[in-house]
Amino acid sequence: MKVSVNRDGCISCGLCVSTCPEVFSFDEDGLAQATGQITDSNYASAESARTACPVSVIDIEN
Repeated sequence: MKVSVNRDGCISCGLCVSTCPEVFSFDEDGLAQATGQITDSNYASAESARTACPVSVIDIEN
């Protein structure tokens, strides 16, 4: 699966990083980025991060 963050809309709330640190982290500008791979063991937390994002900038594709 492929995960991406539309960094133009990111507000750096940190929800994705705290919900799924295996997949999301902050870059040097303080914006969220997808740095990890989605696996069977972290898919649920990555999906939770996507649905909880207050600005809906996370996409997960098969």
